[in-house]
This record gives sequence, structure tokens and C-alpha cells, in this order.
Amino acid sequence: MTYKIYVEKVNFTKVRKTLRIIPAHILRNLQRWAMQVEMLGINEVRKIPGYHDEPLKGKRKRQRSIRLSKAYRAFYTEYKSEGINEISIEEINKHEY
Repeated sequence: MTYKIYVEKVNFTKVRKTLRIIPAHILRNLQRWAMQVEMLGINEVRKIPGYHDEPLKGKRKRQRSIRLSKAYRAFYTEYKSEGINEISIEEINKHEY
């Protein structure tokens, strides 16, 4: 039995402008999540209950979301190719309650 090992890489290209305007504590939470993904792997980080990692439905069907705080969420897509598992942050937004 062979296993494919993927290197985890988090990509912030699509949200570069948003990173400049979100509160500092939200940015720290996102950076902590990204560091954990790159160190432990996305499958292990999904098990951490505080992030509430969940698959989305409808037009965001291939995306997943994580909670950065009660109000902020990050949406990401996972791409696998040739030993690299790229996690692309698609959007960071504030929930209106």
C-alpha cells in the first residue's frame, strides 16, 4: 500500500488587499491557522473544534469556511497537484448578525 504525501501551502494572493483592512486580532488568527495547516496538515487542523471548519453548499460548493472570530469567517479552496496541497484563501468577510 502506498500513500501520497502532500506538502501543505496556504496562498493569500486573492485576499492581499483585505489583509490590510481587517482587525489585527483577526489577521493573527488567520496567520495561526495557516501556520498550523502548513505544519500539521489541513486534515489535522480540520479536527480542531475552534475553527468550525465546514464544507459549503450552493454556489460555494467546492469551498470550505473557518471561523476566525464570532463575526469573521475565511473561505478557502483546496487544490491538489503533484505532491502539493495548495489552500487558497478566497475571501475573508464579516458576518452581519
